[in-house]
Amino acid sequence: MKRIARHPLTAALLLSGATLANAQTPIPIDSLAKVPDIQSVTMSADGKNLVAIVAMPGSNNQDTALATWDLDNLDAGSKITPSGDRMKFIAANAMKANRVLVIGRQEWTGQLGGCGEGSMNGATKTFVSKAYLTDTAQKKFDEAFADNTRKIGISEEVQRCLEITGTASLVSTLPLDPDNVIINQIGGMSLSGNYYLYNLRNGETKLLFKAGGRASPGLFNPRNGELLTKSQLEPIGPGEYEQRILIRNPKTGEFDTHPLLTTKLSERHTVDIAGIDEETGKYYVLTDLRSDLVQAWMYDPVAQKFDNEPLLAHPTFSIGGLIQGTQPGNFNKILGYVVDGPQREVTYVEPQMAAIHSMLKQAFPGQNVSISGYNDGLSRVLFSTSSAQAAPSYHVLLNRKQVVSLGGQRPWIDGKQIGEQRWVNYPARDGLSIPAILDLPAGWKPADGPLPTIIHPHGGPWARDYAGWDGSGWVPFLTSRGYAVLRPQYRGSTDLGRKLWLAGDAQWGEKMQDDKDDGAAWLVKEGIADPKRMAIFGYSYGGFAAAAAAVRPNSPYQCAISGAPVTDLAKIGMSWSDNRLQRILQGNTVKGMDPMQNTAKANIPVLLYVGDRDVRTPAFHARGFFNAIKGTVPAKFELIPDMPHSMPWYPRHQQVTLDLIEKFLKTECFAQR
Repeated sequence: MKRIARHPLTAALLLSGATLANAQTPIPIDSLAKVPDIQSVTMSADGKNLVAIVAMPGSNNQDTALATWDLDNLDAGSKITPSGDRMKFIAANAMKANRVLVIGRQEWTGQLGGCGEGSMNGATKTFVSKAYLTDTAQKKFDEAFADNTRKIGISEEVQRCLEITGTASLVSTLPLDPDNVIINQIGGMSLSGNYYLYNLRNGETKLLFKAGGRASPGLFNPRNGELLTKSQLEPIGPGEYEQRILIRNPKTGEFDTHPLLTTKLSERHTVDIAGIDEETGKYYVLTDLRSDLVQAWMYDPVAQKFDNEPLLAHPTFSIGGLIQGTQPGNFNKILGYVVDGPQREVTYVEPQMAAIHSMLKQAFPGQNVSISGYNDGLSRVLFSTSSAQAAPSYHVLLNRKQVVSLGGQRPWIDGKQIGEQRWVNYPARDGLSIPAILDLPAGWKPADGPLPTIIHPHGGPWARDYAGWDGSGWVPFLTSRGYAVLRPQYRGSTDLGRKLWLAGDAQWGEKMQDDKDDGAAWLVKEGIADPKRMAIFGYSYGGFAAAAAAVRPNSPYQCAISGAPVTDLAKIGMSWSDNRLQRILQGNTVKGMDPMQNTAKANIPVLLYVGDRDVRTPAFHARGFFNAIKGTVPAKFELIPDMPHSMPWYPRHQQVTLDLIEKFLKTECFAQR
């Protein structure tokens, strides 16, 4: 690893790297495909250790490794352990007691018998993800929170399911406890989650909560792990459930139901108990019960009522979270809050944190500064910087005077190759306002004339895009090649108001699709997009949207690129997703225009691609759609070896997919224009 750079905290520390001779040069595919130099950076709560996933030295950024640093001796460099031949490190987290939690992933093929998202019959090609515990010396890696008890009465297929899907996960770090964390461990007979206090030093466990079929824990006391709230699902009619929030009564020890926090599951209200104010005993609740947007409220469990006014509210965006202290000096105090705007914007209200954040923002103008860790006393602060033009870089502030730069994810990319980014709103045909992110090529001006344009819907669809650096690499790849890119936050998108979210129910391929087409029309009206050079490209649900666009009449697009799509709504039903609640909630909304029932109407060229280890949207969707349309329109189908549904991918996967996209746009979409 190269030596860490140190800077005094002045404007002089700002990055000023060399620029390319031609700022309009497209970003090479390899620059977006290879493993980042550094990622998944965390600092232990005591400020002694740094942990990260790095590119394995000597691998030409083709493989990952685990790296740890001693913050008392940074100049000594890092301790590095490479990924194995099969199991690849993809994430890491610095824990207490000098322990490190590492996530690894490897290819696996075998019979799952319908486990999770696996095939009911025959072999499933998928990936195994495992959590491991090691220490900063990285001498021994043990499966994290492993349950070594024998599963009596469990079939071989179910046992294999438990091994493949992972049997435990971290729930709470309990910041003030020097030894223990809270974990969720899958039970053998019921497959429900049991919650334990887990000792990181000796592996001993203590049962905190035994989950049932409809019961799940809520807030654990961050001081001692005591369960303070839980939720209970109760059937109240055919296909309808009531979600009840229960709060522990400190006098009786019993959990009491609170009617004001009880909602119908189908109404999909957010009721998230985010913490407790230890002085008043009131709870911090993030909810949209009193607004279209999520607000922060104080709730009195004794009087069973909310305060008269919200604690925090924003006129345009939801409150995305509260930042609570995790060190002895500020424990459980509200340090700041997050607004779910174009980016997740943090505002600190605690004076010391606010001063540090303000100082760092001044030192890194134009960058989003995100504080991710600190020690008691704030003598060591871990933070990252990023923007739409720059992938995240990681730094440590020492003694509030000196910045130590650990490195950036992709320092070889010149930000001048990446253009302007805007948050915009445009009207849908029925009057609903649709937010969107618009990315433009570097240096483009309206006088230059309309641009070739890509409409790029996100996956989910219960998700949303954030402004800033696009971690997938797709947006900078396209804008550096001269395309404008619009990412519509179409109806059905989450975290932008309940009205927009609910408006997508049962509108797959219909009003949800209108929103994408209306975005294309708006760009043409604004003089940004050339109506004769427009394409739609999406992945996962976005891949569905691209397939749907190919069979709708009067398409505004010259071609469609569909990555890992769902194309056959009849074959989704309620069988997708490991999460029972999500199957109940979202499964009922997956209705609308089914592309597979309309393949005879295909009217534009289509590229379809999917990984052969994708169990989220199996290859039969893309292949079946391709076979049905290939005699009607120009079509291409690519099955990519060993690629899963979700990133991170191997570098070769990004190489193949970006090359497919680039060539298809040139040869099939805009070849004659």
